[in-house]
Amino acid sequence: MARLKMKSIRELNKQDLKEKLEQSRVELAKIRTEEAKGTLRKESGKIRAYRKEIARILTRINETKTP
Repeated sequence: MARLKMKSIRELNKQDLKEKLEQSRVELAKIRTEEAKGTLRKESGKIRAYRKEIARILTRINETKTP
């Protein structure tokens, strides 16, 4: 996973933001499932990164909603 910076998130349009948000949520769900099973090893630090990425994307979506 390449970490998205806010600068690159601001360059995306609404459709791309929604796609990235969905992809990030799916990946986070996969990692959380692996963690619950006990098979998660090297990717344990990625949970936090995905959560932050989702928060950044949601922040940008909410910024575009307000006038």
